[in-house]
Amino acid sequence: MLNIVIFGGPGSGKGTQSEKIIEKYGLEHISTGDVLRAEIKNKTELGKIADSYISKGQLVPDELIIDILASVFDKKKDSKGVIFDGFPRTIPQAEALKKMLSERGTSINAVVALEVADEELVIRLLNRGKISGRSDDNKETIQQRLNV
Repeated sequence: MLNIVIFGGPGSGKGTQSEKIIEKYGLEHISTGDVLRAEIKNKTELGKIADSYISKGQLVPDELIIDILASVFDKKKDSKGVIFDGFPRTIPQAEALKKMLSERGTSINAVVALEVADEELVIRLLNRGKISGRSDDNKETIQQRLNV
């Protein structure tokens, strides 16, 4: 399996670049943001818990995210590989991901870091918020997300 992590600030283009990598290498996509937004939209218990953090620009607790990712990853075990979009974001998350993958006989093969100036990220996210209606794309929450 070819497993890639792509990370960068909110609005740095992780989803866009993930799409290009997926197309080229035939990988599966795991976006923690997409998974969490689906849970919130479906008003699941997990979604309610996640929303209480996300709406304030905070990270969802690691143990909750790892459990979700393990479940999603297990459904993709027969694929060529996976691109983890936006995860891990912290050293403990990276260690937990490494452990989870090791337990499944695989590992991360590459890491892609996207670096964009904070001022540009704010502009991108405010524009995205106007288009998508995402509630977390407002000035206060954006600044909190950048700080985190």
